[in-house]
Amino acid sequence: MNPLKHVAIIMDGNGRWGIKHHNSRNKGHEAGLATVEAAIKVALEKNIRYLTLFAFSTENWKRPKTEVNFLFKLLESFLKKKIEEFNKNQIKLKIIGEKKFDKKLNKLLNVCEKKTKNNLKLQINLALNYGSKKEIINAIKILNKKGTKINKKNLSNALYTSDSPDPDLLIRTGNTKRLSNFLLWQLSYSEIFFSKKLWPEFKTKDFLNVISQYKRIKRNFGKI
Repeated sequence: MNPLKHVAIIMDGNGRWGIKHHNSRNKGHEAGLATVEAAIKVALEKNIRYLTLFAFSTENWKRPKTEVNFLFKLLESFLKKKIEEFNKNQIKLKIIGEKKFDKKLNKLLNVCEKKTKNNLKLQINLALNYGSKKEIINAIKILNKKGTKINKKNLSNALYTSDSPDPDLLIRTGNTKRLSNFLLWQLSYSEIFFSKKLWPEFKTKDFLNVISQYKRIKRNFGKI
């Protein structure tokens, strides 16, 4: 049975689900929050130590401004409601990406990180304004500025995820088979599962099924 410490998820399909069922992409984003909560519950129950969720990419700024604004309002509301629950359940929240939002959201993100920084049961890496290529370039700049040798270990330590092991498992919903500039360095040896289901349709049983399949995989890491 393979150990499972870190699961990364590309939560794709909210907008398409919303259009299909309510003729509104925003309704899909709202529905997707229920799946986020279910995924967090599974992570806690299965003693998964790290859960990285791709919430907003550097490319997502190309979306209509009204949708982007709605997403950030939804995030604010979610965090305000859940922050005490995170503390109760020993969940640490870490933002990975560049915090280039308005002052109100930046302040809330910083407060949530500070309030939960000592929690140890589950770390949620929330990828916001995140792009892996930019992350790698920034890490190289950091090492150059410090005069530090560029090697595998030092580069890994300069990434946003320096305090997390690389993901054992990546799940992408939405019937799309690509990485979309997500954790390109960190996913080099991750097992990857693509689901045809849109994110709001991805239920607890689906997550558990993927975990079950992952546990049965023979992982060689280059060996026989």
